[in-house]
Amino acid sequence: MHKAGFVNIVGNPNVGKSTLMNLLVGERISIATFKAQTTRHRIMGIVNTDDMQIVFSDTPGVLKPNYKMQEYMLAFSESALADADILLYVTDVVENPEKNLDFLEKVKKMTIPVLLLINKIDETDQVTLSNLVEKWYALLPNAEILPISAANKFGVDMLLKRIQELLPDSPPFFDKDQLTDKPAKFFVSEIIREKILLYYDKEVPYSVEVNVESFKETNKLISINAVIYVERDSQKGIIIGHQGVALKKVSTEARKALEKFFGKKIYLETFVKVDKDWRSSTKELGDFGYKPE
Repeated sequence: MHKAGFVNIVGNPNVGKSTLMNLLVGERISIATFKAQTTRHRIMGIVNTDDMQIVFSDTPGVLKPNYKMQEYMLAFSESALADADILLYVTDVVENPEKNLDFLEKVKKMTIPVLLLINKIDETDQVTLSNLVEKWYALLPNAEILPISAANKFGVDMLLKRIQELLPDSPPFFDKDQLTDKPAKFFVSEIIREKILLYYDKEVPYSVEVNVESFKETNKLISINAVIYVERDSQKGIIIGHQGVALKKVSTEARKALEKFFGKKIYLETFVKVDKDWRSSTKELGDFGYKPE
């Protein structure tokens, strides 16, 4: 009998959802950096064996929206509650369990299996952890609580085994050689955005979107033309840097990461443009792939 199902990962920002997703999928599908709001989309990673297909889904951290892009991000997270066969709710040892009660209330009403994962347990002691488990049990009495450390890979094999046990009997949803539901261009923009998140300080990275205008692939080379959009002229200056040094560094780092990701030589050209209200424009957010289903 073949098993298949959607295993959706939700939780507040910065609790380690993307790190966990990458471990479970075994490919670097979600960019995981130390800054909140790194994941802006819902990203699927597909794990296939002969008799099983697990479709993992990483989602943006749940937050109260301040502008239209964040409204769409919250919609991606809420859509993950609607079509899950198994829900992984990720928290960590420092987060206040009552941080987002509106979303938790929705999770509480779910009739599918909910695995509550307390991540980063290497950063606490046994007594604190026991108290946390009790608090979470009171908030989500139907959830199965598993302490893990994604960074140290502790508890991940046990989690995978439990997911396999809970998967429903079903034919596969995707081709068996498919790794993700996203096109190659999506990963190009995510990898460039990751380098921007790592390289620049403060608010600049959150005002940035990357649009891949051309992606041409031959047997040996992929030629990519990408535009980095910012909201203000001052941000454009920061991204480019003195005599273009900052942009050159980001482009070089992104090119190396892309060569590793695609296993091919990459020719990457990047440009910076100002688009004052892309985070609030329905049309532009749609063009950048933010429109939830």
